[in-house]
Amino acid sequence: MTAAAQNSLLAHLDTQPRVRDFLSRAVAADRASHAYLFVGAPGSGKLDAAWALAQALLCENGGCGACDSCVRVARHTHPDVHLYEPESAMGYLIAQVRDLLEDVALAPIRAPRKVYIIDRAEQLRSNSANALLKTLEEPPANTTFILLGTSTDIMLPTIVSRCQCVPFRMLSTAEATDAVARATGLPEPRCRMAVAVAGGPSRAIAFLKSADRQEARRCMLRAVDALLHADEADILLSAKELMGVIHAPLADVKSTQQAVLEQNADYLSRGALKQLEERNKRELSARERSGIMEALASVRALLRDVLMSLEGASDGIVNEDAADIVERLSRSATTAGAVAALEAVSKAEKRIARNITPQLTIEVMLFDIRKALICR
Repeated sequence: MTAAAQNSLLAHLDTQPRVRDFLSRAVAADRASHAYLFVGAPGSGKLDAAWALAQALLCENGGCGACDSCVRVARHTHPDVHLYEPESAMGYLIAQVRDLLEDVALAPIRAPRKVYIIDRAEQLRSNSANALLKTLEEPPANTTFILLGTSTDIMLPTIVSRCQCVPFRMLSTAEATDAVARATGLPEPRCRMAVAVAGGPSRAIAFLKSADRQEARRCMLRAVDALLHADEADILLSAKELMGVIHAPLADVKSTQQAVLEQNADYLSRGALKQLEERNKRELSARERSGIMEALASVRALLRDVLMSLEGASDGIVNEDAADIVERLSRSATTAGAVAALEAVSKAEKRIARNITPQLTIEVMLFDIRKALICR
């Protein structure tokens, strides 16, 4: 990789060096596949690699990291890079795939090619997968598909056979923590907490750079800390406050989306603009869901620490900055109560995946956690 590309997203895939080198060589030789399938466990960095490859493919210099195209991809605002996620608890909707296929037929807006990132591709049901299949077989010359999945065993073989599979190894917590510490220069305990809350290294790094996301975690921890002495009104107020904190950064996203719409309004058809608006709405919904799931991960990490403390394994606690909260909850709870509280978090995650009202889901979870922690 040239010195000019050292600031690219691809150059910073340190936790997956084999993947980084493989993709770098493909881009440099102009031999990138029309369809990739990135396979690996959650937290292995598949989505980060997809954005990195998209940046390298759209940049005239193979991913310099500094040009307008590279900056837009890094900020996830490039109009020619499209991220799709399942919009139903049962998986992808056929309407989503139809929207994708309609967009494929349109010319790129700013770059010489378009990139489609399909997250959790194993959730493409038979009808959706079959609708995508023909395009994967005969893709337009200026289009690249990047599918992300956990295992080829649970995907349609016809989809797998039409993609170049790229395996990702699972990172240990220690490896992920070390990667975050090297990137941020922050103390290891704080990086370990970020990995527990956000997942993979890049998400943890982004979490540590976001005051809004860290405030959402603090708000959630305060709500759980107060449960032992909270009444119904307190819990309802806590849930409302949390949703307000989660929604706060979405205002900036809306502003960026509007700016992109205005920039492209003069040379996009009415149909293309409508598609872009619909995609923006889905992005906002996805970001809200991501913020909620991250808040739930904060609770899970805290309650895991409580369980570890109750079992005499305090050296495994990850929320060192909330050690006082862990201690207070541990004094009141039992092991069975901590396990029941963790189950309440799992139920909340499933409800969010089923698109149940977020605030109601948070309220129910907090009531269930309170009951679990004070039940003797």
